[in-house]
Amino acid sequence: MKSNNLTDHTLIINELETSIKIHNWNSILPFLPKGSYLVGGYIRDIILGRGNEDIDVDIVVPFNAIDIGKKISENIESKLIILDKKREVVRIILNRIYIDISNQTSSTIEGDLCSRDFSINSIAFLFDKKCLFDPLNGLKDLETSLLRTYAETNLLNDPLRILRCFRFVSELNFKIDPKLSEFINKNKEKLYLVAKERINCEIHKIVNGVNALEALILIKKFNIFGSNNLFEDSFFLDLKEINFAEFNQEEKEKFLPLLFISQILDEASLAEFNFSKAEIAKIKLLRKWHYLLKKKNITKLNELDRFVLHQELEMFLPSFIFYLPHNLRFDWLSRWRDKDDKLFHPSNLINGDVIKKNLKIEDGPIIGKLLQYLSKELAYKRLNNFDEAIYKAKQWIEQNAPKCD
Repeated sequence: MKSNNLTDHTLIINELETSIKIHNWNSILPFLPKGSYLVGGYIRDIILGRGNEDIDVDIVVPFNAIDIGKKISENIESKLIILDKKREVVRIILNRIYIDISNQTSSTIEGDLCSRDFSINSIAFLFDKKCLFDPLNGLKDLETSLLRTYAETNLLNDPLRILRCFRFVSELNFKIDPKLSEFINKNKEKLYLVAKERINCEIHKIVNGVNALEALILIKKFNIFGSNNLFEDSFFLDLKEINFAEFNQEEKEKFLPLLFISQILDEASLAEFNFSKAEIAKIKLLRKWHYLLKKKNITKLNELDRFVLHQELEMFLPSFIFYLPHNLRFDWLSRWRDKDDKLFHPSNLINGDVIKKNLKIEDGPIIGKLLQYLSKELAYKRLNNFDEAIYKAKQWIEQNAPKCD
């Protein structure tokens, strides 16, 4: 639902109740005590018309969240996880619905809502009264696409919320309130107090959002990661000048996140925030070839260097396209899309076993070097069939095999 009139609470409430029935979690409602309410992203996404495969539900109860969660879990035969025993926060997993139940922490509902991260997540639906409660004008902020918090302490209670601001920019295309911007600038160093796995998860959500570019530009503007010198490093591009129009949607989803991660984190930060070995290895290769092309014009690379570039970057070459001169980008992307282009997709006509059988040689480093040579010959169209491959292999062995006295 995208209501043009968010003051029409009846329409929003009807959508909420319909969604609760459709997703079949209304069976838990009889177990909730008077004064319980629904809050957070579930309401926000209903209003914005956002559909998600995995549904996150946040319910606040006046007391005994753990006991209530256990009773619900037993009744609907679902999995129960105690997330925080001291604060009494439990999670019920029902198919792909994740229902978090927690105790009210303030003496009033308004006090609880004022401590939540952003106003757009501080809209409550009171189950017993069947009405919305919006003391922070979150509905208005949804209407104007504004990200705002009630107090600076709301960020400090969980500094990950600093990074979450940029996720909402990326996913929802929201603007950041000037006062919130001040809080971010003042407290951004406290982000490093957060568990590294949580930061990693949030960054991945940011770089995969539909408005990731705008979020990345803001992250660099606020200098969220590292010192100012980090962004003076020439490996980092001017994201404002990048035009992604030549990419199709599948290419954007698959290759832009890697480019974006490389634009906000250096290698030390990648390791610190527990990025995978594969991601780090790819970004190291992007960096390696970027630095090489700073020293030598791409058109001046010799055949072997150009071939090795495509060998190393083949699987994620579109992430590298934007480091190239403008006049080369479209041609490179077009050739990479052609799976039969043997330079952009290096392959071979024979394998190591065939070479050993036909040339009577043993395993060793020489086979790898020979295969690379044959693949390069194929890439530059100097090799056409199996017989030519065997012939060239014999010639190469005669010239390069170790000689015995």
